Amino acid sequence: MANIKQVKDQYQNIVDQHSPKNKVFTNSIKAFIIGGIICSIGQGLIDIYMYFGLSFYESTTLATDSLIFISFVLTAFNVYDDIGKVGGAGALVPITGFANSMVSAGMEYKKEGYIYGLGAKLFTIAGPVIVFGTIASVIIGIIYYFV
Repeated sequence: MANIKQVKDQYQNIVDQHSPKNKVFTNSIKAFIIGGIICSIGQGLIDIYMYFGLSFYESTTLATDSLIFISFVLTAFNVYDDIGKVGGAGALVPITGFANSMVSAGMEYKKEGYIYGLGAKLFTIAGPVIVFGTIASVIIGIIYYFV
């Protein structure tokens, strides 16, 4: 019985030595900074658009579109992946992260054609998001109606 415990302890020591160290604190700081920069860019765009006379609603819509376009361009030039490597979850700020995943899937499968490659694979990523987003909004709407 002692032999089995010794073997398990030795195995655990080997696993601990060769496992990558988890850097939760530094990764959290990086995600916070990158996510904050992306959100600050979005807020800056809203302020710029409002400065040029657009309403708040128009400015927020245009800032969202601008962030999607910027994410699209950065993904097309393989820059967004580098941002994601540094910022981790901070680069997955919903609108830019989703745009990145859509463009990445499209770029990967474009050689298969527009229908079976690009079109089908875009909805491989977008499909679950649309379905669960719709279901969540219906459930929240029902709760809001009764509460």
